[in-house]
Amino acid sequence: MYRFLLAPRWLAVSALALLAVPFCVFMGSWQLSRFDMRVAQHRTAKHDSVKIAAEAPVPLASVLPNVRAQVPGADSGRQISATGSYDAGHQLLVPDRTLDGRNGFYVLTPLRVGGGAALPVVRGWLPGDASAAERSRSIPAAPAGQVTVTGALQNPESTDTSGVSASGALPSGQLGIISAASLVNVLPYPVYGGWITAAHPSAPLKAVPPAAPPNSGLDLKAFQNLGYTGQWFVFAAFVVFMWFRLIRREAEARADAALGLLPEEDDGVPEGPGPGPGGVDAGPDAERTEGSAAHVA
Repeated sequence: MYRFLLAPRWLAVSALALLAVPFCVFMGSWQLSRFDMRVAQHRTAKHDSVKIAAEAPVPLASVLPNVRAQVPGADSGRQISATGSYDAGHQLLVPDRTLDGRNGFYVLTPLRVGGGAALPVVRGWLPGDASAAERSRSIPAAPAGQVTVTGALQNPESTDTSGVSASGALPSGQLGIISAASLVNVLPYPVYGGWITAAHPSAPLKAVPPAAPPNSGLDLKAFQNLGYTGQWFVFAAFVVFMWFRLIRREAEARADAALGLLPEEDDGVPEGPGPGPGGVDAGPDAERTEGSAAHVA
């Protein structure tokens, strides 16, 4: 019944299916391995960030030797100690920042360190509206004199940073994005590329948890890999399904043909009276002509 599978056409179809199925399975397995790799990287980065945060503070100069230095990826979240004096005259508020599900703002005060440069320090978070708090003068003053601040080193923010709102112009004394690129326009001295969030703010300020390092979470690419995995496995199953379906249809068609159940093909003969003598159609006019001839006879 299935001897037709030995025909050249069916041998080619079967060979194509046998090649397509392993290829689809291989591609699906490869995409799954890419997803597993990204998950492992996420877990490793999370473990490293927790480990780094628990280490003893290191001097600012050991991580950021100058204002042009960028925050090393391995040092994001590391505890940094910096000594200098707060510049309360250039204090800034960062509005629309949430903490524990409540809306509020950051209090950012530049810390002037050696060489005249400033390290942006988020001294803490307060609930409510930044503009209203500034008008009511309810923001705690920064400590005077020389201080040593300890906090988690953070990467510069961008418009893609979670929680950042870059919509519209802000009132004077407020800042939308914490980065050297935005601070250089409002501060009269050089600014470090990174910033820190103070570990022990004075009441009523609340400590701002350090953000996760960039590209340390499960991004869209990880879920794309997972989606592609499912697609390739579906393709493999579809190839197997179509192969069996085609074989079944061919077997059923051959069985029907053996039993004489296939519909007869149209022979192309038109309906109506057949051709008369000499191959001429015997239509109504021909009948009248024949009748007249008989009457004359």
